[in-house]
Amino acid sequence: MKKILILIVLLFSSSVFAHMDHYKKYNKIEMDIFRNGELIGYNYYFFTRKGDKTIITNQIKFSVKLLGATIFQVEGYGEETYLKDQLISFNSKTLQNDKEKFVNLVFDKDKNSFNIKGSSYSGDASKDNIIGNWWSHKILQTNSQISPISGSIKEQIVTFVGQEKIEQNGQTYEVDHFKLNSKDMSLEKDKRLDFDIWLDKKNSMIIRVSYSRMGNWEYRLKKFE
Repeated sequence: MKKILILIVLLFSSSVFAHMDHYKKYNKIEMDIFRNGELIGYNYYFFTRKGDKTIITNQIKFSVKLLGATIFQVEGYGEETYLKDQLISFNSKTLQNDKEKFVNLVFDKDKNSFNIKGSSYSGDASKDNIIGNWWSHKILQTNSQISPISGSIKEQIVTFVGQEKIEQNGQTYEVDHFKLNSKDMSLEKDKRLDFDIWLDKKNSMIIRVSYSRMGNWEYRLKKFE
């Protein structure tokens, strides 16, 4: 009975979700990145529009220090382009410590699928995949996502946990809490999807994302315009 209830809630949630139209009022989304409760960086999304096209640029930067020395750092830039609701291209470059990673993705109209050239994967992918960025609620509606850093494809399972209230930056949000996990839980832990995500359906906005990997991490919505 519990599984049926969860399924009904997820189906209901999907029915009220729009797509790019839900984001037409946004110009910028800012998220702070925390590790073990310490602010270590940011993840910003900027929205521009040209007719039926929407372009979302993504800037991310954070660094982890131990005893004053930087032990892990990431700096990256990405750009998603949508024609109405269809993703037609995505490009990113990321410097992870001293290692360069990239994704170049285009939508092939003839094949009706994505063609990916990435640092971890090159080949075709279903158009049902979502770029794994935190600005879009669609990441909670898909069976697989494409890494915005390397282009790898990761199958996932999304489970509705419940409705909650959370406080953040002096505001109280009524949210839906979801778990997002890898379909294949036999993957190595550092390659496995294992996220808690809190969504404000009213604004189609992800409020918080948390996970544990070399510490406890959180992406928290700071503000939007």
